[in-house]
Amino acid sequence: MKTLKTTIPLLLLFISVIAFADVSPKEKAALVDFYNSTDGESWKYSWDLNEPVDTWHGLLIENDKVVGISLAFNQIKGELPESFGDLKHLTHINLFRNEITGSLPRSIGDLKKLHTLNLAFNKLDGALPRSIGKLESLRSLQLFMNNIEGEIPKTVGNLTQLEDFEIYNNKFSGELPASIGKLKNLKALMVSSNKLSGKLPVELSNLKELKILSLFDNNFFGTLPTSISELSSLEELILSNNAFYGNLPNNLAELSNLKVLMLGNNSFKGELVKLEEQFPNLQQFDVANSQNQGVLATLDEEEED
Repeated sequence: MKTLKTTIPLLLLFISVIAFADVSPKEKAALVDFYNSTDGESWKYSWDLNEPVDTWHGLLIENDKVVGISLAFNQIKGELPESFGDLKHLTHINLFRNEITGSLPRSIGDLKKLHTLNLAFNKLDGALPRSIGKLESLRSLQLFMNNIEGEIPKTVGNLTQLEDFEIYNNKFSGELPASIGKLKNLKALMVSSNKLSGKLPVELSNLKELKILSLFDNNFFGTLPTSISELSSLEELILSNNAFYGNLPNNLAELSNLKVLMLGNNSFKGELVKLEEQFPNLQQFDVANSQNQGVLATLDEEEED
């Protein structure tokens, strides 16, 4: 009976510890830094810093670790602090449609467990840190509709689990790094509306899982590599508004899964209108450019028939 009396208080103490356990002081400090650096009081859904962390809006906590932040459309303004990298257990970040400014902190590379990073539709600027290549568990990177500039770091080639790479509508410049060819799981490569230039790396042909290749509205030039026909899973090929030239590869028709083919406002040669007949699954097709109105008119007549 004495043993039972001793055990019950210990058991209750254990239950009490579990019930009121909290995230580590380091993680909490990082969250408070984030709150303060982005004027948390003015968020649409703010946090009461005097309440337990697990009551704070938009946080997912598992086993006393912060594994998710989901604060889309939350009127967040300001910069991400360097201490953001102390949230080392994060697997998902969704800060879509806010007004976050400044550069991504270098410490972002410390989030080794991260699967998804969505900072699209913010006001980020500066260069993408090379440390982004340390996110080896990352599957989705969405940074579109910001003002990020500079070159795409070669270190992105280390993101071998990546499936979605969406950085369109920014100010990226330089060439598409050949290291992108290492992303064997990539399904969407969307870099449209930047200031990218140069020839397409032949290593793109390694992306056998790729379904969307969108390069619209950049300064890419040169001929299309014949190896592009090796992207057998491709459903959307969007090359409009660049400076590509020359004949299209003869084996382009091997892309039998294509549903969208946009080639307009380049300097490709040949009877481009006839291409439409070679892709049985095509739903959207455009070869129009400002100096070739005759081709567009012919295409329109064929579509009306």
